[in-house]
Amino acid sequence: MQTMKNLSIEKQIKNLALKGALVLGLLVGQACQDALQEDVISQIGADYLNTQKGLDDAVSAAYSTMRIWYGTERGNNFTEFGTDIYTNGADGSWKFMNTYTNQFDSNNGHARELWDELYRGINTCNAVIERAPDIAGVSEAVKTQRIAEAKFIRAHHYFLLVQLFGPVELRLEETKVPTKEVSRTPESEIYAAIIQDLSQAIPGLEAKKASSQYGRATRAAAEHLLGRVYVTKGTSTSKASDDFAKAEPLFKNVIANYGLNLLDDFGQVHAFGNEINNEVIWSVQYTRSPLTNGGGNNSHVFFLMEYDTQPGMQRDTENGRPFKRYRPTVYAMETVFQNRENDSRYKKSYKDTYKSNKPGTYNTTFDNSKAKLTFAAGDTTMFLPGYNMTAAERASKPYQVLIPSAYTEKLFPALTKHLDPGRVDRTQFQGGRDYIAMRLADTYLLLAEAQFRQGKIAEATSTINVVRKRAAWPGKQAAMEITASEMTFDFLMEERARELTGEQTRWLDLKRWGNLIERVKKYNPQAAPNIKDFHVLRPIPQNQIDRAEGGASSFPQNPGY
Repeated sequence: MQTMKNLSIEKQIKNLALKGALVLGLLVGQACQDALQEDVISQIGADYLNTQKGLDDAVSAAYSTMRIWYGTERGNNFTEFGTDIYTNGADGSWKFMNTYTNQFDSNNGHARELWDELYRGINTCNAVIERAPDIAGVSEAVKTQRIAEAKFIRAHHYFLLVQLFGPVELRLEETKVPTKEVSRTPESEIYAAIIQDLSQAIPGLEAKKASSQYGRATRAAAEHLLGRVYVTKGTSTSKASDDFAKAEPLFKNVIANYGLNLLDDFGQVHAFGNEINNEVIWSVQYTRSPLTNGGGNNSHVFFLMEYDTQPGMQRDTENGRPFKRYRPTVYAMETVFQNRENDSRYKKSYKDTYKSNKPGTYNTTFDNSKAKLTFAAGDTTMFLPGYNMTAAERASKPYQVLIPSAYTEKLFPALTKHLDPGRVDRTQFQGGRDYIAMRLADTYLLLAEAQFRQGKIAEATSTINVVRKRAAWPGKQAAMEITASEMTFDFLMEERARELTGEQTRWLDLKRWGNLIERVKKYNPQAAPNIKDFHVLRPIPQNQIDRAEGGASSFPQNPGY
């Protein structure tokens, strides 16, 4: 894996991350606090950016802004909390983003940080797109690719912004001088700009399953993203009658023409050390160096239960640093992952067995079927069977058995997809695993959705069965296939949950489907009392409104905040 990393864009991201930080500091001093959200990071110096090295560094800086979202606390809080499949655990931080209380307001730090960094990335892309054609000493092929990458990143950022915040400021030219003249561009114009950027980017990107410099966007990534844009737009206020029809061939092309394939074993997709594999369309890169990793990929902490205070256990790098942030809902455990006889995804997504790393004799804690237990190193200390095993059966086990009726905000099935045993010690927060942002199973599921929306039920059934057969236990493939009569939209929603749980998609999916409020009220008891219709949009950061000329009259807040 490290050999392949040497061919990546990591070092280029590192270089400009440092330059960008310096330039941003200078610009904040120039522009003061009332400047537009684009703090003109692209002014790395007009002369520097107009060089071959400056062009490459600018594109790498734009890529680095993906790290504000993927694998971060804010990206996960925005997408996992407050859904039908995840609610809050015991962690005291940010619970209001799950419960939708009035603490979730326009001063939300995550919203502010995300907004500012995405616009910095957008303005860097604007500079690349405008300046690249005139840079001497760079081949036309390289210019074309760098412009295409910048358009991919710009489209990605605007797509994220419009899904979260609705109409936002659309800037397609470099902001060279700070300005307070901003307004909220209609959603339809933003979608048109996103589609145009991606359509223009696709021919200029490498037509490979992975770039020759790993981490750069490829045609497959842009086609996957454009397909998702159409599927999302197709249920928005900007929808057109042919949105789903336009999405379908894009997804089919990603599946058929780039050498990508589903791994035989679902459990290997997110296996530690296997982040570069044939199912990955595009990932966001992190490193093991504290100097260049930024905040790191810290998804590894949020989905874990409090195993480290239980008998026979102490915290280690293998089992992770348990923040106890995201707890699966009863609906997720008992309905979404109900079929465990044929479907391997529950077993391969959640940890059910803990081995002793602190031998000794202990009083039991949550399992009252016995009083004391003794563990040698490597003995099983806890087992989560996933069903309510009888007290008599539990009493026969030489370990504690955690049954669903005993789940709490501290004790629950822990998602294993993001575990990072490669951290330097058991307390390290800044993980170094690449974050898989797009993978082929999602392409199949989005294709099935586009087909279903067009009434192509037989085709959608066939498409979704590809994903289901891969998820089957050996010899259970036939049992995992569904018929056209079973291909309902409810089934599709649950299939996305089974396949993509914990992968920063669920809130955006529910928002796209128009049933966020309904499903949260039905399946998330902690969030149900407070969620309201206006929560389908996030609050515009107050500092953005304050620094706009005219304030809220020219840049109004979303309703309800």
